[in-house]
Amino acid sequence: MITRRCSERRFFMRPGRETNNAFIYCVALAARKASVSIVCVGTTSNHYHAVVVDRSGRLPQFLEHLHKLFAKHQNALWGRWEAFWASEQTSVVELVGAEDVLAKIVYAIANPVTSHLVQRVHHWPGVESLTAIEHNLPLTASKPVRFFDPENDDLPDVIDLHFRRAPGFERLSHVEYSKLLCEKVAEAEEKAAAERRGKGIKLFGRRGVLNQHWNSRPVTREPRRGLSPRVACRNTRARVEALQRNQSFIDRYREARSDHLAGRKAIFPAGTWWLHRFAGVKCAGLGATAPPS
Repeated sequence: MITRRCSERRFFMRPGRETNNAFIYCVALAARKASVSIVCVGTTSNHYHAVVVDRSGRLPQFLEHLHKLFAKHQNALWGRWEAFWASEQTSVVELVGAEDVLAKIVYAIANPVTSHLVQRVHHWPGVESLTAIEHNLPLTASKPVRFFDPENDDLPDVIDLHFRRAPGFERLSHVEYSKLLCEKVAEAEEKAAAERRGKGIKLFGRRGVLNQHWNSRPVTREPRRGLSPRVACRNTRARVEALQRNQSFIDRYREARSDHLAGRKAIFPAGTWWLHRFAGVKCAGLGATAPPS
């Protein structure tokens, strides 16, 4: 699961025709370039969530391409020049089991509802993928008129953003899979409605979202110094195993880096990105050939 926030939590991603189109276009283009599959995406006015599958080990390339292109488009849209994204590192959380994947899909899709912005997911004026998944259709976007060179024939005039079946649910038919997602999202919608009734929370509403100024931000204080998880797993044993795999990668990377700096033969663990792409170091199972640019 990927999460990225706008600088200072400002509403640089406030829903609108150009913003929605550009986000879909940039996600689809980055996914095509890096061979990353998209399970779902969802936006709010100041951040986005996405659940993706990276079979080829090129997730950093996907993030680089998406974040660069979309930031440049939005800055051109709003007449800005400064940093678009928040300075903290992009949140990338490994989803270990099928139930963990399902929970994060529902979280990403229902985020505007659980944040009490709209009552139902399909009321959200920004990008939401539940409707497309339900009808087994892609989200389609045209080349944005801002920032993107209309004379650049290397960029498609129209591109489709397809959504793949979440890992762990391949056994389900499309009807069963979409029904499951819709039921889980409906549960999240009802839970949010009950919370509003119980706490007297007022729904912000679609019109309120669209009327926000793009340079404003929430009045609530942002939580600071919290944990930044790298793994989401409800099964304790599987979670421990995932954390041990991550630690093993770090240990092998540090050992290989020490050998490399000392001029000794070094084989970095599979998953090493920057040094493999830009310095041509050898990685386990990959040799010294850099990934496609």
